[in-house]
Amino acid sequence: MSNVFSFTGTVGRDAEVRYAPSGMAILNVTVANNIGFGDKQQTLWIRVVLFGKRAEGQLQNYLKKGQQVFVSGELSQSEYTGNDGVTKTSLELNANIIDLIGKKSETNTSMTPRDKSTIKQSPNVETYDAPYDDDIPF
Repeated sequence: MSNVFSFTGTVGRDAEVRYAPSGMAILNVTVANNIGFGDKQQTLWIRVVLFGKRAEGQLQNYLKKGQQVFVSGELSQSEYTGNDGVTKTSLELNANIIDLIGKKSETNTSMTPRDKSTIKQSPNVETYDAPYDDDIPF
């Protein structure tokens, strides 16, 4: 019996591709998933692994820190003892699907928003400033 776990999250560290002694490619990426809200919000860090031909492609060039992703696959949990002697839990997802969603977060602060005064409106376009109507007819 298998399980399927799907979630959206943010790449926490650039993806890495390594090769097993057999020559099989293994792509590793860590993805943060926020659960809860307010004071009860937590961040789950999930190690996502992709094997074989799919790991050899160009996907690693797009899985950069800050990129939003949708991931789906089989979830497993393991426990290990850290250097401090404390038992810790690790979540790992053997991915079947990794899709890029949204935009990568922009860290470049030198860019400024476009000034509205530089945007020219076509003279043939009428503007309609009606209040927002929340009643959807369907």
